[in-house]
Amino acid sequence: MTQRVFPENFIWGTATAAYQVEGGVAADGRTPSIWDTFCAGAGNILDGSNGDVACDQYHRYPQDVQLMKELGTNAYRFSIAWPRIQPSADGVVNQKGIDYYSRLVDELLQAGISPVVTLYHWDLPQYLQDLGGWPNRDVAYRFAEYAQVMVRALGDRVHTWSTLNEPWCVAYLGYAEGSHAPGLHDHPASLRAAHHLNLAHGLGIQAIRSVLPDARTSVTLNLQALYPASETEADRGAVAQLQRVANDIWLLPILEGRYDPQLFADTAHVTDWSFVKDQDLAEVKQPLSVLGVNYYSTTTVRRNLRAQLPSFEQAAKSDWVGAWPGAETIEFLPPVGPLTEMGWNQNPAALTELLLAVHNRYPALELMITENGSAFADEVGPDYQVHDPKRVAYLAAHIEAIGQAIDAGVPLTGYFAWSLLDNFEWAFGYGKRFGLFFTDYQTQERIWKDSARWYQQLAKANRVPSGV
Repeated sequence: MTQRVFPENFIWGTATAAYQVEGGVAADGRTPSIWDTFCAGAGNILDGSNGDVACDQYHRYPQDVQLMKELGTNAYRFSIAWPRIQPSADGVVNQKGIDYYSRLVDELLQAGISPVVTLYHWDLPQYLQDLGGWPNRDVAYRFAEYAQVMVRALGDRVHTWSTLNEPWCVAYLGYAEGSHAPGLHDHPASLRAAHHLNLAHGLGIQAIRSVLPDARTSVTLNLQALYPASETEADRGAVAQLQRVANDIWLLPILEGRYDPQLFADTAHVTDWSFVKDQDLAEVKQPLSVLGVNYYSTTTVRRNLRAQLPSFEQAAKSDWVGAWPGAETIEFLPPVGPLTEMGWNQNPAALTELLLAVHNRYPALELMITENGSAFADEVGPDYQVHDPKRVAYLAAHIEAIGQAIDAGVPLTGYFAWSLLDNFEWAFGYGKRFGLFFTDYQTQERIWKDSARWYQQLAKANRVPSGV
């Protein structure tokens, strides 16, 4: 069988997020984010842990950049901790925070690794949550100010500037379902948050381009791969409804400058959408260089027309339903097949289908896979090696899936493995390991896994290693 070769200059990267890897939560002027506060709440994190130390990348970044260099990757997607940059409500810039990211960017460039920066990966300053958080319109304008600060500081040393990571999670898991910070169960607030995140994206792009007119700009969406339990009209209608509240709520404003009127109808019992102002959608729709897509698994649903509409409070307690405003009559089926440690199914073909669907809808838009990976119960063996054949197989299957998408004409230019290191997996704490490198949290040693060696061969040769 011929080994798959990828296009010249294809980007092979790894990805992390500030709160998951940095630690140093009180170092050099950083103040609490909503995740610091959420972690301090009893029962919010499965193992009772927090990101106070995490992988200590704040102090160990030279070591981690060296790992990337050895790995052979040519890009690193990381996020900025907003509370390091503007640690107080007055918006005054903390130079020590700026200096840290400037050193990190320079270290990456010296190693031949392109910095791909996410401005917001969920660590909202707590002082902004105290003012209402993302449901408060003013936070979108504060985000734009922060974005401009960062672009002025790092300038064109950054390869790609991404505004937001997975606003779906921010709005719905944070404000509706409650398993993410700030841990609220408020469906109307979640839709206000969704719109203000869209507004923040548009204002942020404008702020970036006010400093760097030719900046390469992006946003990262965890587009949901949704399937009906049957081909009945009811089940297909359930998928269409979720498509509107999961995917189109971001894609249409950002890329087309509009919301689907049916989304408003679907959620009319939740909110009247009066928070959408006359000029907002013109602000949201800004030129985008590349769309980042995060993909892990699929969701299968069916319509239950006999279901009694629960109250918002009841819906918010019912796992998946609580995360989807207006979806009270939709049932989410358990995943099937071999699952990862997250309980997620593995369906590489769905990744190809998702990329083709986006491409068919927006044929001129460049795409990158900004996260893809799997958690398994890794252990360091007696040979002081970490053998993770399931992760190698997962990577191989999903990278073949993106290759098939490229074959079909999708302008896909990069792939970022989640994650560089085992790290703090949000509400799951440290029990879920996604890294190419094993993190010994007692010693902060990074240990190569077989998946890292496999990815090293891929990145250096730009072709899929044989033997998988």
